Amino acid sequence: MKELIDYIAKALVDHPDQVVVSEVEGNQTSVLELKVAKEDLGKVIGKQGRTARAMRTILSAASAKVKKRTVLEIIE
Repeated sequence: MKELIDYIAKALVDHPDQVVVSEVEGNQTSVLELKVAKEDLGKVIGKQGRTARAMRTILSAASAKVKKRTVLEIIE
């Protein structure tokens, strides 16, 4: 899951070297924290949050396949 979000985020931003994805695991839920450069934050979120919502949808579909719940948080 972490690699999936890393790949998508690096494709969207202007500074892919500043993309950091960290994972906090629980027994049933994982939280992925995505940090990008300040000027790339709008590109990751998208207009009215559409890009972020799409990333969360892909993530939930992929995590349902492995029977686990994964949450994406975008950190400023």
